[in-house]
Amino acid sequence: MKFKLFKERKGKADQAKNNQFVKLGREIYMAVRKGGANPDANTTLKTAIANARAIQMPNDNIERAIKKALGAGEGENYEEIFYEGYGPGGVAIMVKCLTDNRNRTAADVRSIFNKRGGNMGESGCVAYMFNEKGVLVIDREQFETDEDTIMMQALEAGAEDVIVSEESYEVLTHPHEFDAVKGALEQEGYAFSSAGIRWIPQNSVNVEGENAEKLLKMMDSFDDNDDVQDVYANFEITDEEMAKIG
Repeated sequence: MKFKLFKERKGKADQAKNNQFVKLGREIYMAVRKGGANPDANTTLKTAIANARAIQMPNDNIERAIKKALGAGEGENYEEIFYEGYGPGGVAIMVKCLTDNRNRTAADVRSIFNKRGGNMGESGCVAYMFNEKGVLVIDREQFETDEDTIMMQALEAGAEDVIVSEESYEVLTHPHEFDAVKGALEQEGYAFSSAGIRWIPQNSVNVEGENAEKLLKMMDSFDDNDDVQDVYANFEITDEEMAKIG
């Protein structure tokens, strides 16, 4: 039984990693199509490649996405679309997609909202509850530095704030300052476990019980969909509640 459970868990973990590879492959593809294949001249591509390497995406996958994007007139034509809606308990949710079929993706996203006790709304229905920010995540275990030092270096580089947790430093920037701050911190010797433009909720809603369970299942369903690149939501679930859910 233990071996069977291990195989099931490993299978889910492998599938999740494969999903991440697909999503980052699309980001690399789009970055090349928009700004060329030279990471030194295309900061969006440089960031996408760094994020891919941070999750140990094979170089062959990265090179394949770049070559595919360079194919003259070939391949998919992805577009970026945001869908907005509400989850159980009135939680605000924004879903960022890269898709080559708008009708398919809209139907899939709507279905996930409906099946998990939420509903998809009109464009702009929840976006006002979020702020667009550059987010640079530094793994604390990887760098021997103190909070005051990283705070000073980030602010001097042009960051707006640094959020400190036990696991990481999250450097927040204005979207237009993201590349400059990232470059300055790289010059200081930092690398990032993830980096990109995100939508940060202005306030959070604590959820528990059935709503918490439904929301987690909703997030899993979004994550399993290859067209969904990111999901931004304004809920929090306590460690105690997570332990109850299992």
